[in-house]
Amino acid sequence: MVSKKEAIAAEFYWNYINQVKENDVVKALKKNTSDFKKFLKKIPSKKIDYAYGEGKWTIKEVLQHMIDSERVFAYRALRFARMDTTPLPGFDEKQWTANAHIKNRKWDDLVKEFKSIRKGTEVLFASFDQDQLLSGGVANNKNINTLAIGYICSGHVAHHMKIIKERYL
Repeated sequence: MVSKKEAIAAEFYWNYINQVKENDVVKALKKNTSDFKKFLKKIPSKKIDYAYGEGKWTIKEVLQHMIDSERVFAYRALRFARMDTTPLPGFDEKQWTANAHIKNRKWDDLVKEFKSIRKGTEVLFASFDQDQLLSGGVANNKNINTLAIGYICSGHVAHHMKIIKERYL
């Protein structure tokens, strides 16, 4: 089994990785998914369009950001697991969220989309062997391996759950 200590990522990402307690990336993703599904049910419908400050995202926008990020992270993991070391660009999450047309999206559709995307991430990481998990490349001008990306997926969701609890609810 590959352990979390074998993750390679830029310092910035360790904020997310360190939020994950599990030492098995697939178990971490599954537990995080379960926790987040329960959490989503506790968000009052009157709060989904709420932003806690001027220029801050609404909860709907945060969820869209989480969906977009999960897609990017899973794509990076797939590329590196398939031994494609072509450097990958970063992405501007603020620009992406501003152009996602959230007002046109229904909350239930966003929740369904997240669950679908996350299920795909879980299945993807379950398919990786040790060599694939330890393979890596460059994303956003930083070295990273597939294993780290799996922990980042879980930690990123945990990070935003914490932010929503503390600042929105």
